[in-house]
Amino acid sequence: MGMLRAIIVWLILVLPASAQQSSPPVLIVDSDRLFIETLYGQRLTAELAEQAAALQAENDRIVESLTLEERSLTIRRPEMTPEAFRAEAEAFDRKVQDVRRVRDAKNVELQVATAEARARFEQRVQGIVANLMLERGAILVLEQRNVVLSVRAANITDDAIVRIDAELGNGEE
Repeated sequence: MGMLRAIIVWLILVLPASAQQSSPPVLIVDSDRLFIETLYGQRLTAELAEQAAALQAENDRIVESLTLEERSLTIRRPEMTPEAFRAEAEAFDRKVQDVRRVRDAKNVELQVATAEARARFEQRVQGIVANLMLERGAILVLEQRNVVLSVRAANITDDAIVRIDAELGNGEE
């Protein structure tokens, strides 16, 4: 594998520019940058951050409430019978476990929503990237993180961002 890479790099460096131009190029795109830097990706990121902040605020309120309830139980313990304290402590533990299950489910829902938003984004921008590929006579577009070495001109991320912003704006339908 290393030898193959070395040969490819050597061919790219040695072949004259005109010979390189005659073969269909392989293009590169950084999909993380597309998501972070386009208006559409920025809108999605802001919406997801808002949902995460609301969930965190709700979690904080619940933690505060449970902390007060636990403190109350601790303060009342000396005046309680051991049986009464045990019953309230067990009820409190069940409540905490129930709350934790609900919180975990909401966190999973947010993770799923995030993954779905990213997938919708990638699906909508795929056609734009494909058009750039066809316009440039390329036969393949690789993800930046899978590329070991390339010439700067092969990276179409900046052009894709401009095109996505122009065609999709912030992505609202």
